[in-house]
Amino acid sequence: MPIQTPPPRLLPLLQRLKEVYLLWCGYYTILPKIHRHSLGERIDDLFIEIIEFIAIASFLSKEEKLPYVKVAIRKVDTLKILLMVLWETKSLDNKKYIALSMKIEEIGKMLGGWRGQLQKQNSPAKAGEK
Repeated sequence: MPIQTPPPRLLPLLQRLKEVYLLWCGYYTILPKIHRHSLGERIDDLFIEIIEFIAIASFLSKEEKLPYVKVAIRKVDTLKILLMVLWETKSLDNKKYIALSMKIEEIGKMLGGWRGQLQKQNSPAKAGEK
């Protein structure tokens, strides 16, 4: 019997992002063809880019994290708008749109909190205390 190793532990933010991406993967495959290869692909790319930027930031020093978190926030905002377009064009039904939007909104709040924490830690007043 092969030994199964537990999956690696992720930051709570990356865990949530992975969950919403897996949800998106199920929806992506059933998008109408007209949007699957345009908006769908771009949304998929954004999800992957957001995961990448958050993963990179998680391994950097406190001073280096902020630019990556800011880019991830911008990409989340773009993701929200593109999902709204899919919903408004009826390529994504209400239930799927709401399921994705609520989870992405939570990710946005987590990123905003992380950004605020990093800005406080990296502020000149904090640097002068050292």
